[in-house]
Amino acid sequence: MSPDYENFLQRKSVLAPLRGLDASPRIADHLFPFQRHCVEFALKVGTSGLFLDTGLGKTECELEWCHHAMAATNGMSLILTPLAVAQQFRRRAEKWGYEARVIREQSEARHGINICNYDRLDKIDPSAFGSVALDEASILKNFTGRTTKDLIKAFKGCRFKLAATATPAPNDHMEIGNYAEFLDIMNANEMLSRFFINDASTASQDWRLKGHAVTAFWDWMASFARMAEKPSDLGDSDKGFILPPFTVKRHRARDSNIENALADLFGTVTMSATTMHDVKRQTSQARAELSAALVAAEPHEMWILWCDTDYESDALKAAIPSAIDIRGSMPIEAKEERIEAFATGQIKHLIGKPSMLGMGLDWSHCARMAFVGRSYSYEQWYQAVRRCWRFGQTRELQVHIVVAEGESEIGRVIDRKADDHAKMKRAMRDAMSRAMGQSQIVKAPYLPEHLERLPLWIKSAA
Repeated sequence: MSPDYENFLQRKSVLAPLRGLDASPRIADHLFPFQRHCVEFALKVGTSGLFLDTGLGKTECELEWCHHAMAATNGMSLILTPLAVAQQFRRRAEKWGYEARVIREQSEARHGINICNYDRLDKIDPSAFGSVALDEASILKNFTGRTTKDLIKAFKGCRFKLAATATPAPNDHMEIGNYAEFLDIMNANEMLSRFFINDASTASQDWRLKGHAVTAFWDWMASFARMAEKPSDLGDSDKGFILPPFTVKRHRARDSNIENALADLFGTVTMSATTMHDVKRQTSQARAELSAALVAAEPHEMWILWCDTDYESDALKAAIPSAIDIRGSMPIEAKEERIEAFATGQIKHLIGKPSMLGMGLDWSHCARMAFVGRSYSYEQWYQAVRRCWRFGQTRELQVHIVVAEGESEIGRVIDRKADDHAKMKRAMRDAMSRAMGQSQIVKAPYLPEHLERLPLWIKSAA
């Protein structure tokens, strides 16, 4: 390839602009080499994605990033977190000597790192902070949601922004566009038109990556984000980060008297969007009783009992009187108090929903959990498991899945989404290797895999 043509291709490539700073000589010594690389990279880009798996030290990276970003701006940085994670951040900040505090409104903000829950966004002034980090930034995945729109609008034009999560796009690569738009990298609609094609051959008209744009898409993403499942993905040693065994045990609850109206022509109960809650409601007691037996068999163990609905939580509370539940209707202070009690061992059995408690919390002191009710969300399943199966866990984690008649379809959907997530991680790992170890542009061979049908008028002419 001639130098002129290579330069032409370089100019045509779409890479994120570098608008940050070089902080490599001053990064804290307590970070591992791969964490130092992530912080240096994020500061250099300015607006960056930090997609490290659970337990790889996103918290430490975010705190160090904020420390340098606020020094380069107005001395005030903001970290937004899910429910109850703010106090966890504060404890980590104290451990490493950062000036940080948890705030609930703007009047409490001070010089240093200010930590606030997402639900208090309307109580703060975004323009008062020179840098912002979103912890568990997958809150941005719903582009039509109010929270996503508010976050994008509130911090538009901010020089230093960080989006940190272990699951940036577990189900759909298009979700990356939400991060790119928040980070002022590229408009989400522009990302779609540049890298994706609307697949009109399917009933849902899904968007899929263009065949010739696959490599370009991941190279673009690697220009503003770092992703790792383990330290070796970023060229570091995995020593000390090898997870203990993780086992899944499936249990079938006793048969319930499901209404015949929910069965198909052959008498088999099937789950669908319209019948899901009818089936789950009628089997909730059977699933709760089986879960209570699992807990009773290991009374010395701490347990997390994941449910999907309030009626499943009610059934669990009745079957396991020692358990404490957390619900959305509770005051925030009550939720935080119960989460803290479980984290410190004062509560041994906790009932909750992954949608509420499945993000950011470190419960590596617990090695038993049971899913008594699951939704079709792969992200909620993944994040819930990783509350305990994370770096820092020293024992084998046992995950029990309690199902009843008609619920097997949920597991098949989650397994399919898990495969999609694994493919995304492999593609991003390859892109980061190219970004960190190669200077030349790599041309990927075009291997068409999509089958299309010829229009009727072409067939007739032939």
